[in-house]
Amino acid sequence: MRKHLLGFLFLANGLLSHAQPVKEHGQLSVYSTQLKDQKGQPVVLRGMSFGWHNFWPRFYNEGAVRWLYKDWNCSVVRAAMGVEPEHGYIKDMQGSKAKIKAVVDAAIKEGIYVIIDWHSHNINLKEAKGFFAEMAATYGTYPNVIYEIFNEPDQESWQEVKSYAREIISTIRAIDPNNIILVGNPHWDQDIHLVADDPILGFKNIMYTVHFYAATHKQWLRNRCEYALKKGIPIFISESAGMEASGDGPIDDAEWKRWIDWAEKTQISWITWSVSDKDETCSILKKGASSKGNWKTKDLKESGIKAKALIQKYSGK
Repeated sequence: MRKHLLGFLFLANGLLSHAQPVKEHGQLSVYSTQLKDQKGQPVVLRGMSFGWHNFWPRFYNEGAVRWLYKDWNCSVVRAAMGVEPEHGYIKDMQGSKAKIKAVVDAAIKEGIYVIIDWHSHNINLKEAKGFFAEMAATYGTYPNVIYEIFNEPDQESWQEVKSYAREIISTIRAIDPNNIILVGNPHWDQDIHLVADDPILGFKNIMYTVHFYAATHKQWLRNRCEYALKKGIPIFISESAGMEASGDGPIDDAEWKRWIDWAEKTQISWITWSVSDKDETCSILKKGASSKGNWKTKDLKESGIKAKALIQKYSGK
């Protein structure tokens, strides 16, 4: 009897450690600067972003999503849909949507959250409105879904981004009144202080993205974040990693730890870039890694080993 009881407890503990995040937290909302769950409790999402779908499409599948949840303990994944490049949304609309839907459908099946990311550096208002109207109509009833409507504005002003964002938010809200919407800001999501001085008004459940690469973005960007938080601006780190902003160069372990410690202290969700096998520091996988997960340590580059350890540590695995 004792042997059977121990076996049951071991199984129960294993199931609890993999309690589906969406079953646990349900519909997300924003209150002041905090992301909260259906019970009104603060929630921090931690996970991985897939690389541009048009450059690394082989990873956009159910197996990779399942592995990131089951093995890495990701509570969220990010589907980064390239817009302008070859095989991106503008040149291959149907193929692009199919890749994004494969990840979204898999995340819903596994019970984790998923970011639908319009991965562009430019304003494409007409195309974005059409895409997000379709995504909201398809997935708006699922609490799993988060919309990221403009990955990284580069040279656009905050007024240009704000005007664009209001249009896309209105398009989504006409169909999906509740799910979280993430809004980017100028200079690759570094200008959160501009948002703090002139936020978007009239909508609920929106957050603003900050992206950091620890070897480049240091205390000055955290200071901007602190300024925004004090002014009531909710922040979501939808892309980050430990190396330079180029995605290459050595990993700055100390600064990466400072960022993650800060995010955890302030209860800000964070996502690491990226599930891909490009010959650069930020791509977590080696060339021979399977498309469908089941990655061993030998399949991971240094950034992958460290990203996995961070996610597992703070997710409590």
